[in-house]
Amino acid sequence: MLNRRQLIQRLSGVPIVGGLLSAIPAANAFGAPKKEAPKRDLFKELGVRTFINAAGTLTYMTGSLMHDEVLDAINYGAKEFCLLDELQDKVGEKIAKMVHAESAVVTSGAFSGMTLGLAGILTGMDEKKVRALPHIEYTGMKSEVICQKGHDIVYNQALTNTGCKMVIVETAEDVEKAINERTALMHFLHINSDQGKIQHEEWVALGKKHNIPTSIDIAADVPPVSNLWRFNDMGFDFVVISGGKAIRGPQSAGILMGRKSIIAAARLSMPPRGYNIGRGMKVNKEEILGMYVALERYINQDHDKEWKEWEAKIALIENTVKAVPGVNTEVHVPPLGNHTPTLRIGWDADKVKLTDKQLRDALRLANPSIELGGGPPNSVSVTVFMLKPGQEKIVAARLKEELSKGLS
Repeated sequence: MLNRRQLIQRLSGVPIVGGLLSAIPAANAFGAPKKEAPKRDLFKELGVRTFINAAGTLTYMTGSLMHDEVLDAINYGAKEFCLLDELQDKVGEKIAKMVHAESAVVTSGAFSGMTLGLAGILTGMDEKKVRALPHIEYTGMKSEVICQKGHDIVYNQALTNTGCKMVIVETAEDVEKAINERTALMHFLHINSDQGKIQHEEWVALGKKHNIPTSIDIAADVPPVSNLWRFNDMGFDFVVISGGKAIRGPQSAGILMGRKSIIAAARLSMPPRGYNIGRGMKVNKEEILGMYVALERYINQDHDKEWKEWEAKIALIENTVKAVPGVNTEVHVPPLGNHTPTLRIGWDADKVKLTDKQLRDALRLANPSIELGGGPPNSVSVTVFMLKPGQEKIVAARLKEELSKGLS
């Protein structure tokens, strides 16, 4: 048995031992150091090809990559419960202030935002009408959407999903003639604004003159960051944008923003309610938080610094490929959508015996795999705003290598 002196001597060593133990990896029940499970390479496990994206934020290429802050928000949201409507309320208030709108809501992409925004206009707060969509005949709901010919693209399916039909116009006089008691909305497509005879301000003015709501699709139309509030300030009644492009939020998210009455009515056609055309357009709490953080980060980032970084990467690739005889380059910035520096690379087919398909396939099928943008025959395009740091060097070297192989 220990006497008092021996016990004190034994205990006096405990703090020292404890301090030592704190520096040792946590042990399992058998005393061995605890090992973290290796992270699974799921794409490799599934046999799915990953690639360097020098093409842009294309949906079939899964859009953009999310920043760590966005992923942190998503992971945070995945570990707590909340009421979906309350979260949409609070996040919508924050987003609305950032984009100069009366109200906003996170949607499952810009496409669903168009459907929901028009649904809100058609039904108002009448739940009987909400349940009726898209069967609008004999309901008293309006049934026509006016759109310029140059703005009538496949994504307008989002509007006809409500049961409405498109009425196509070309001039302001056409609009005046087309407006009638069935007109629900006048829709505008920003990226095709150069293909219409009526510009933004006149479109809004025509809508206000006849008390017809106006909407605008700006899905891929930031940068510039000012487009996030430009069209709300201009007076469009609702605006939709994709979340998974330059904003780099969840690819399956977007934002519907605009008049408070329209957003409130649109939400009647959204989950968690289940008697509406928007039930399948579900957005979870993780996406809502991710979209909020992505938008906040995007607005507050240094856009001038980012632009200069893009220009430097484009210059590196351009200077590298220009060393190949017969290759020509041009830096182009699309003025309306996907507004980032874009490098067009072309070549003299008599000097470089290579088709654009052969070049794209050569980069696509190699390791690392690289995806390029398309263009006219004997040319490709390159964007850099979705490249990870250092990947511009890989793209430049591989382009030069393959173009050089084609020299006759």
